[in-house]
Amino acid sequence: GRLITGMDRGLQGMCVNERRHLIVPPHLGYGSIGVAGMIPPDATLYFDVILLDIWNKEDKLQISTLHKPERCNRTVENSDFVRYHYNGTLLDGTHFDSSYSKDSTYDTYVGTGWLIKGMDEGLLGMCAGEKRRIVIPPFLAYGEKGYGTVIPPQASLVFDVLLVDLHNPKDGISLEHLELPAACKRKAVTGDFVRYHYNGTLMDGTLFDSSYSRNHTYDTYIGKGYVIPGMDQGLQGVCVGEKRRIVVPPHLGYGETGAGNKIPGSAVLVFDIHVIDFHNPLDAVEIETLSRPEGCNATTRDRDFVRYHYNCSLLDGTKLFSSHDYNHPQEATLGTSKVIDGLNTGLLNMCVGEKRVIVIPPHLGHGENGARGVPGSAVLRFEVELLSREDGVPEGYLFIWHGDPPANLYEDMDLNKDGEIPPEEFSAFIKAQLTEGKGRLMPSSDPDTVIADMFQNQDRNQDGKITAEELKLKSDEDQERIHEEL
Repeated sequence: GRLITGMDRGLQGMCVNERRHLIVPPHLGYGSIGVAGMIPPDATLYFDVILLDIWNKEDKLQISTLHKPERCNRTVENSDFVRYHYNGTLLDGTHFDSSYSKDSTYDTYVGTGWLIKGMDEGLLGMCAGEKRRIVIPPFLAYGEKGYGTVIPPQASLVFDVLLVDLHNPKDGISLEHLELPAACKRKAVTGDFVRYHYNGTLMDGTLFDSSYSRNHTYDTYIGKGYVIPGMDQGLQGVCVGEKRRIVVPPHLGYGETGAGNKIPGSAVLVFDIHVIDFHNPLDAVEIETLSRPEGCNATTRDRDFVRYHYNCSLLDGTKLFSSHDYNHPQEATLGTSKVIDGLNTGLLNMCVGEKRVIVIPPHLGHGENGARGVPGSAVLRFEVELLSREDGVPEGYLFIWHGDPPANLYEDMDLNKDGEIPPEEFSAFIKAQLTEGKGRLMPSSDPDTVIADMFQNQDRNQDGKITAEELKLKSDEDQERIHEEL
């Protein structure tokens, strides 16, 4: 009864944006009276009509799902904080606002009165990455007053919404185990140093950072505040080789301010990590014996000369070096800093023919800086097989006698009896003692080098020959040192 009868009937069945031409006879218009000064009596009226909006007091919110992601671990609930993009139009398609034009999401709490009622309801149940069309009748929007100059009174509103992310201020991190190693002897705890690769994305999948792009792991202590709190928590309990997804709410990430131009304020962060290795600065060398010959009595000691084959890799299986690549075994004198400390420790107390796995933390390996082909702070895994060993000599000695030395050592060493001992005579004499089993040389892959070092030690004035005085002086110093050690 608020319209003339002809218009009441003529609007029936119209759709929004439909255009109609209505011819209203006088008896369905203003009849024999008309409208003073405007419509004469008994006038037929012609209306060209376009329907802009329509709603009913019984209407409810209309929600259409335009896209829903395959994975949806959580949906919007009251008191959640959401970040979303939207395009806002009137029912006839007239644009009135868009977050995209501001190049920023609309960020707000849901169900706390910060939004119009229709949007508060329309966002409930959405997944991150979901797109919805929400049609809101005016009594759930801006009602009789409208909003400024862009939303007329009694206007229905249409929002096309893309939910970027959501969280609740009470949220902790969430973990998803993507891949677990078959065996996990130890899990990371506070104070451990972890090397891991990661891809960091927002909840909508936008990549903001990746260690893979730098071809370098991210290396840090955990539980000590060196990383955002969410990662400090999310790395607890990881295994070497594990792949894990860590979802970090903003209050455990970069908060309301975000970081740089890639992480917006109040953004939920998703880290897909792959743990390469971890260790603790207090870790010792780990030794696992794979096989050991029966009846083994003699084992390696410091100063022994050993030959062994090895394969060296990172804990994730990346091969670094192998003696098999060179077709000959590795050689070293133990306890003389010829190999890294951890490997020296791992090679002690081995039997010839024994096979071991030796796991070496970086502080007993190549340290924070690494070495050629070895990343910094890397835990190393050696597979070792001992091929041979030769008894060493005490520290500080290159040669020891099996019995008492000759009474007239200088005369015996001076082969041509000219009162001088050049390198050739010295070398010939020492080699003769070795052949006759009267003494033994510090084991080495090159005995001539050791003998040359012995000669240099005896040649005090470095004139290329040894005199009786030099030999006696050196011998007296050795005796004094032996007495001090005893």
